[in-house]
Formats: sequence, structure tokens, C-alpha cells
Amino acid sequence: MRDIEAEIRSLVESKPLVLFMKGTRQAPRCGFSAQVVEILDEYLEEYCTKDVLEDPPLREAIKRFSNWPTLPQLYVKGEFIGGADIVRELEESGELLGILQKAFPHLSGKREVVVPQIEITPSAIRAFCRFAESAFPTVRLEIDENGQPTLDIDEKRPRDVVIDFDGVRLVMSRQSAKRANGLLIDFDEGAQGFRVERGQPIRFLSPGEYARLRREGWEHLLIDVRDSVEREIAQIEGSVPWEEFEKKMNHLRADLPLVCYCHRGIRSIHFVRELLELGFKEVYNLKGGIDAWSREVDPQVPRY
Repeated sequence: MRDIEAEIRSLVESKPLVLFMKGTRQAPRCGFSAQVVEILDEYLEEYCTKDVLEDPPLREAIKRFSNWPTLPQLYVKGEFIGGADIVRELEESGELLGILQKAFPHLSGKREVVVPQIEITPSAIRAFCRFAESAFPTVRLEIDENGQPTLDIDEKRPRDVVIDFDGVRLVMSRQSAKRANGLLIDFDEGAQGFRVERGQPIRFLSPGEYARLRREGWEHLLIDVRDSVEREIAQIEGSVPWEEFEKKMNHLRADLPLVCYCHRGIRSIHFVRELLELGFKEVYNLKGGIDAWSREVDPQVPRY
């Protein structure tokens, strides 16, 4: 006969951290479980979760074991910590890190937030501004466990991942951010609707990587996609304005490496995408744009 409480005791005593939850870490199936996962993910790369929806007897037994009526439930070093409200309070008070360090002594703080690479087309930005009746709206992107996206005009929430575009602020939960890399957000004027789809993967070069390639004599073309006013302020030596590139691009071989840059590396993604669609094989976006180039490589280039 199954001794579920013995199974629970063995699990919480053998693992540094166990979260009993509805769903899995990759796909929580209730809002409270998703909240705790989001908080723990800020600190930990790996930890143990148990899906109680897949094991109904466990779902009832864990409530008796902890004498706690709701889920999720967090255990650290065999000690019951609490549910979603308590974990959230511990995070807000700064006490959670100390509790986690009991199980993970080398833990020094939160992990670096991974910001996904997303492209929003100019037509989508115009549509967001029109619908929100705002010059710089905040748009929420959420992606469920099945990969289905939703878009809405919303406000930033605590722990949101934020991406600022020229004209739109995009916010999303950390769970959605993990699923959002490589998305393209567009607006179909004919159908009067947004579409969110996977675009062709964009390749990036950091300023340091690009500087090294230049020193090594890498054959390529550097394309400045900014407007003439910005180019008057600052340029990266050897770059060609987009307008000039357009005049001669039909005469270039398709395998010539191309590198695009703008002010901070956002607008240029659109141009990289366009070049890929035109058939160029090796196209890169300069990460952080001319601003990052000035900060990390050539401080003589003016910042603005």
C-alpha cells in the first residue's frame, strides 16, 4: 500500500528545495503557482517541482502533511515555508534570499534577467498608438504554455520584463519572456488586426565582437539605418547610409556579410529582417547600436 506521507517526507528531506504546485515549472496551471515560479526563477537555475494535478492523492496528502489548505507549497531544506502570499511577502521584505541560501549556500542574489529578442514593425507601433490614444503606450504581451500570444494595452507590473521600442513599451511576465524570443509583431491594415509570429532568427554582434572582426580585416559592409539628422551627430567610421546601400544592393553578392546599426539596436532589427527577406545570407545587427559602440569600444564617438 502506498505511503504518500513517507514519500513526501523523503522528497523534501532529500531535495534542497521542493515546490508542490499545479502544473509544471515550464507550464504552471494556476496563477498562484505561476507567481511562485516567477519569483524562484529570479534566483535559481534549477529546482524541484511536483505537479499535484497529475497525482490527486498527493494533492490531498500534502495539505495534511503541512497542515496548510492551499497550493502551491514551498519547502526549503525540509522546512515548510508557505504558499504564494508568504513567498511574495518574503520576496518583498528581502528575507527570501536568506532562506534560499540555506539550501543554496553559493547563491548571491538574483539572476540576470534574459530579455528576449522581439521585433515590432512600424505599422504595429502606429496601430498600438492609435488604439491606446497615446504617443507612447504600454503593451502587454503574454504567451501561454501552448505558445498562444495575447496583446493588450496595460500597465507595467512588478517583475515584468520590459522592452522599450521607438514608440511603444512592451511588457511581459518572465514566463512569457522565456517563450517570446524571435517573435515578430505586425499589424495587417487590410484585416485590421495584429499578428504575432516567429520571424527568421536574427544574428547579433556585440560591439566587442564586431571591433575584433574589423581589426582582423573581415570583409563586410556596415550599414547605418539612422536618419540624416542622427548621422550629423555621430557615425561609426566606414559605415554606409541606408539610402546609398539601397542604390547598389542589387549589385552585391548574396553571401557578403552585412552589419546594420541604429541608435540603440532596435530599429535596425527591421532592416536586418528586410535584408534577409531580400536573400542576403549573412546579416547581423549591432547589439546596442552606436550608443553601445561609443560606451564599449570608441568613446570618441559622441553619444546622444
